[in-house]
Amino acid sequence: MSSRIQNAALRDRIMSADDAAALIQSSTTVGMSGFTGSGYPKSVPLALARRIEAEHAAGNPFRVKVWTGASTGPELDGALAKADGIEFRLPYNSDPIAREKINAGEMNYFDMHLSQVAPMAWQGFLGPLDTAVIEISGITPDKTLIPSSSIGNNKTWLDQAKQIILEVNSWQSEALDGMHDIYYGTALPPNRKPIPLVRPDDRIGSSHFKVDPDKIVAIVETDAPDRNLPFAEPDDVATAIAGHLLEFFAHEVKVGRLPPSLLPLQSGVGNVTNAVLAGLMDAPFDNMTAFTEVIQDGMLDLLEAGKLRMASATAFSLSPTAADRFNRDASHFTSKLILRPQEISNHPELVRRLGCIAMNGLIEADIYGNVNSTHVMGSRIQNGIGGSGDFARNAYVSIFMTPSTAKGGKISAIVPQAAHVDHISQDVQVIVTEQGLADLRGLSPKQRADTIIANCAHPVYRPMLQDYYDRARRSSFGQHAPNILGEALSWHQRYVETGSMLPANG
Repeated sequence: MSSRIQNAALRDRIMSADDAAALIQSSTTVGMSGFTGSGYPKSVPLALARRIEAEHAAGNPFRVKVWTGASTGPELDGALAKADGIEFRLPYNSDPIAREKINAGEMNYFDMHLSQVAPMAWQGFLGPLDTAVIEISGITPDKTLIPSSSIGNNKTWLDQAKQIILEVNSWQSEALDGMHDIYYGTALPPNRKPIPLVRPDDRIGSSHFKVDPDKIVAIVETDAPDRNLPFAEPDDVATAIAGHLLEFFAHEVKVGRLPPSLLPLQSGVGNVTNAVLAGLMDAPFDNMTAFTEVIQDGMLDLLEAGKLRMASATAFSLSPTAADRFNRDASHFTSKLILRPQEISNHPELVRRLGCIAMNGLIEADIYGNVNSTHVMGSRIQNGIGGSGDFARNAYVSIFMTPSTAKGGKISAIVPQAAHVDHISQDVQVIVTEQGLADLRGLSPKQRADTIIANCAHPVYRPMLQDYYDRARRSSFGQHAPNILGEALSWHQRYVETGSMLPANG
């Protein structure tokens, strides 16, 4: 495997994962690569988890603070959380073991807008970074690093860490070389300059990471696949949501508010958004582009079919089948894909300038269009806000999609008042469920309520929402956004107490 390490001097730093993990000390901060299950280190975190378990068995405390790009895989978050080895985590988590520890109050978690992580690290707000553990796909003769299947915050971790541990993963396709665009022009105020990117396919940086080789203390060779879950085939609900959204796009093109090729697409991760991408295959839009966080199966299909001209992101989020397909044919995509640092892929000014169409999921929305995308029943974190806020507030059109119910109909996704708000009503322009689409642009709160209840609520819950709203119109303290304070969260309380938002006789 050492053929991936083309610098002879750095080959002397090859060692086992256990030896590399021994270089990480308790109570330190570790910045690891990884974004939506792609490009994360697979070997050193497992070795570190074994070391932590041994230290705990000997009665010694051992925990670390973990920073990443976004979610990772079971070999990282899962293994370290199971070993009770994570003291603090940012900026995003989707691992179920870590989620339980967070919700049990056993792990501190800072859920952040993904565009803000690197700037906050540079500003010193997050404290010092002791170690970077970064997966790459190779090292060049001149000691630059060939990135892997995600960029995330890797550039910042490599620049800021006191010591660097590299995992060189030969599973990653060699054709990734040249697919990346690492921009080194960012700076702190008052020295910031405009980012010179005006089209999604502009390249403004280097294809490799620059690194101080003296900071590299260990190199571990691996041959392990990224771990992403398969996407389910679109069900009737996902297909209906996609259908409503595609009709909306067609109407916007017809009336001249969108060009025939649409505008750069951003899509959150999930089966519903993947269904929308699948629906675009047969839609009358060609020569499309994407400026987004992740490349999903649907985008890969659109690229292969020529419907999508190019896609810019910070990582892949492919099913195992699609990942194998990409690795076999990666050279076919070299000119069509660009992977960037997430401070660029999610940069609010770039999202606004390019005019992105933002499509993201939600946990619940209230009748005025406030969206909760992170907390179940207002207190249990599900995953995190991710990049949805970066895109929603700055998008040309900000769209949120969800099935109208969850847990077999026991939860309504449309509620009188959201129990937690990540996206205020001013940042939410369109809400779509399988029931229909609510275009909220330019509407007052009461007009939004009428539109959301009529178009998005499930028929079982629609009369309940209408009854609540009608009574609020009669008795609310104010009539701008009518509310019954003592009842607004009663649906959530009923679910916590009974396991259903429906009343006992409902």
